[in-house]
Amino acid sequence: MTLAVVTDGGQYKYATAVSQRMREADETTRQRLADSLRAEPATPSELATRLDLTPQAVISHVEHVSRSVEGTDERLLVAPPTCRDCGFDDYDDLLNLPSRCPDCKSESIDEPTFTIE
Repeated sequence: MTLAVVTDGGQYKYATAVSQRMREADETTRQRLADSLRAEPATPSELATRLDLTPQAVISHVEHVSRSVEGTDERLLVAPPTCRDCGFDDYDDLLNLPSRCPDCKSESIDEPTFTIE
């Protein structure tokens, strides 16, 4: 697949069809993500494995999916990350993968879990 087209002046311009396919690929990924969350709750790592993405990419897509379901009768529900040692779960950003607990400083943190109902 060619990502650029050479014009008469020798300049490179990105092909519109390529950028359209890239947008469609993102939409398809988000649709697959949403369908997966409708089927069962999942963590970013589980979704990353299913969709062949990184956990950070999954979080980015989940943010977009949450906006998409906002205008419908569905809701994106998030179970917050939880410290396995002290049980702390009052994180400021639920769509984040914290590296350690702010209370006890433990690095043993369960990831957030997402689902669409």
